[in-house]
Amino acid sequence: MNFSSFIASRLTFHSKRTFSKLIVRIAIVGIMLGLGVMILSIAIVKGFKREIQEKVRGFAGDIQVTKFDNNFSYENSPFMIDTAFVRKVKASSLVKGIVPYATKPAIIKANGEIEGVVLKGVDKSYDWSTFKNAMVSGKIINFKDSAAAQNQVMLSSRIASRLKLKVGDDLLMYFIQEPMRKRKLDIVGIYSVGVEDVDKTFVIGNMAVIQRLNGWTPREAGGFEVQVKNFDDLALANAELNDVLPTYLRSYTIDETYPAIFEWLSLLDVNTQVMLILMVIVATINMISALLIMILERTAMIGMFKALGATNWSIQAVFLYNAAYLVGVGLLLGNLFGCGISWFQQQTHFFKLDQASYYMNFVPIELKLADVVWLNIGTLFVCLLVLLLPSMLVSRIQPVKAIRFK
Repeated sequence: MNFSSFIASRLTFHSKRTFSKLIVRIAIVGIMLGLGVMILSIAIVKGFKREIQEKVRGFAGDIQVTKFDNNFSYENSPFMIDTAFVRKVKASSLVKGIVPYATKPAIIKANGEIEGVVLKGVDKSYDWSTFKNAMVSGKIINFKDSAAAQNQVMLSSRIASRLKLKVGDDLLMYFIQEPMRKRKLDIVGIYSVGVEDVDKTFVIGNMAVIQRLNGWTPREAGGFEVQVKNFDDLALANAELNDVLPTYLRSYTIDETYPAIFEWLSLLDVNTQVMLILMVIVATINMISALLIMILERTAMIGMFKALGATNWSIQAVFLYNAAYLVGVGLLLGNLFGCGISWFQQQTHFFKLDQASYYMNFVPIELKLADVVWLNIGTLFVCLLVLLLPSMLVSRIQPVKAIRFK
């Protein structure tokens, strides 16, 4: 053990502090709160992004493929399902799946109320994982019973509440076309995705209903929904898809379909960066204050060491070792604080949110070990780097005056 580390250990573990005791505790608490808030900020923002992305992706897919024309309405233009194209897409290592769909505007009349909606038709290949997690009551459409599935629909809880409908009820859905058509449909499930654009607009049903209403053949669809394995590869998957896309089709990604949602999510990253910077600044200011007071408290000791031949750097190292211990204690407590609350929220969903404003009714958490490790390393590095400046005060202390210092 060298001189600096030996003296630092004596000061840290065996000396009795006087007036620096309170400021040291405040500095430790500052680092604890700073790191804890940073961990929570990262975990919450990542949790928000994951939950909202999964909700939107689960409903609309990652990439939508429609006919290349000037039709941007909810009334899809039909095209023939190209099985060769579907096979090429499924063969991609970036793609998880591809399913056909069709949409058609309609008006629901029930219990003296009317509501404008969009019927989204899907088939038996549709991935129901998102809706299974979003079901409020009832069940998903049963495509195993092809006859019953023809007239089954799922409503959002928002639409069901407005029209005073529940699982087991039937409704009349009017489709605006020439001549106007209507269908009597049975409600088998009520869902709540939590995304306003989805819950207030869409009714989920059988694509065969739309095919019959529009006079399409069973091999025609209004579009494809493509799901990618890793959302980070979305742009790459879309570029790969365009290489095999027939000339009469076009593709657009989920962030182009719901730009407001994804722009909001990108702003969360900026807010997190600002929060991290502020927390690091607060922690370093607290440590600078604590280190300055510790140096002033040990002025006489510094003068004595200098008189005995100790160099300025060896004395600086004493206080940097001491500060590193205090930072370490703060980091340990900060990890317990931040990770503890994150784990508690993951298990209990204790902290709630307004779903109408935040797309979910609880604060989501996504805590990763790599994030915690890098936050600890970054905080320790920044604090010790900044603490080099106040430790230089040691070089300005003169031995004669310091020994006389009371």
